[in-house]
Amino acid sequence: MTVRTCLPWPDKRLRTRAEEVKEITDEIRAIWDDMIDTMEAMPGVGLAAPQIGVMLRLAVVDGSSERGRAVRLANPEVLHASVELREHEEASPNLPGVSAKIKRPRAVTVQFLNAQGEIEQRDFVGIEATSVQHQIDHLNGKLYFDRLSKVKRDMLIRKAKKLNG
Repeated sequence: MTVRTCLPWPDKRLRTRAEEVKEITDEIRAIWDDMIDTMEAMPGVGLAAPQIGVMLRLAVVDGSSERGRAVRLANPEVLHASVELREHEEASPNLPGVSAKIKRPRAVTVQFLNAQGEIEQRDFVGIEATSVQHQIDHLNGKLYFDRLSKVKRDMLIRKAKKLNG
C-alpha cells in the first residue's frame, strides 16, 4: 500500500473519461488500497483513480467520522438522485489551496461493482452522497469547479495559480 501523488491540474488526464473496469482483480484491489492510503493522507473523504493518473473507473469514499470504512466502487453510476440539494464546500488535491460551495443532490442511489466483483446498489446521504458524486465527476473528466459559473470558475483558477506558482 502506497500514498500516490495526485496529478496537478491542468493535466489532460483530469479531463479524460476513465475506462470501464471489466473485472475485479488483485491488481484492481491493490489500486483501491493505494487510493485509500492517498485519501487518508490528504485527508479527504473520497478519491477517484484518474486523480492519481490511473485511467480506470475506480473510486473510494469514506465519510465516516471514525474512518477505516471506505467503500470501494468500480464503474459507479447514479441511478437516482434526491430533488433536495445540499450545499458543501468542495476541494481537490489536484488544485490545492482553493475550494468552492457546490450544490448537489442530498442523497443518491448508486450502482457499482464492489470489491467482490458483484453488482451492488447503495444509498449515500450527506457528505458521502456529495463525495460519490464528486468522484463520478472525476471519472467523467470533470472537476468540481466545472459546476461553477464561468466568472467564479475563472476566479478560482486564477487564485489557485497564484497559490501554486
